[in-house]
Amino acid sequence: MEDLIKRAARDIVEAKKVVALTGSGMSAESGIPTFRDQGGFWEKYNPEVYAHIDVFFSQPEKPWQMVKAFDQQLKAKPNPGHLALAEIEKMGFLKEIITQNVDSLHQQAGSTEVIEFHGNLRRGVCLVCGKYYEWGKISLEVLPPRCECNGILKPDAVFFGEQIPEEAFQRSYEASRKCKLMLVIGTSAIVYPAAGIPQVAKQAGAVVVEINPEKTPLTNFISDYSIIGKAGIILPEIVRELKRLA
Repeated sequence: MEDLIKRAARDIVEAKKVVALTGSGMSAESGIPTFRDQGGFWEKYNPEVYAHIDVFFSQPEKPWQMVKAFDQQLKAKPNPGHLALAEIEKMGFLKEIITQNVDSLHQQAGSTEVIEFHGNLRRGVCLVCGKYYEWGKISLEVLPPRCECNGILKPDAVFFGEQIPEEAFQRSYEASRKCKLMLVIGTSAIVYPAAGIPQVAKQAGAVVVEINPEKTPLTNFISDYSIIGKAGIILPEIVRELKRLA
């Protein structure tokens, strides 16, 4: 692992233009359960019942019940992996983070260029007037919560049955085509269209470096090499090596 960490740091320095794709495994290190793994959120809340857009329009209180349960997880804090990515951005190497996560932990850690591919559960948006509400401004005492115009608020995350927001989709694929190195961190790489992003980078000539606790469909096929382990351990080590090389 030490040799791969040194290799990743050298490649980052050489590339200069780095993009990171992050998934739920990264937030899991902050105590937020993944959605799909054993013991994950979908075991308690069937996505067809609580997270489909058709359910929201017919029974808007249902998804909000799930979000209310998720509230405890939204109190999680950034872990060393989040902080390390923010540090790599400050050093001038990391240009953008494309995240599948909906918890804003990257922003809390200090990252400024974050593309939220699946939206953000820390916001609500009024379906009538379009006004956005941050988490602390949304009362969950009566469900579904409503805007001051009396319109129903929708969690500002992508539901099953919804398209990825056009701006997030276009920005993500543009960043992937332009980067020279992509870090793929904490994602199972099975949820499309996000899972196709590393292949876009690879086809454009970028080096793809995977940091995951286990192998994924990208390993040995799309990734140039993989560092097996937790992001909260590996990324700070990469930062230390980057500082040594600077």
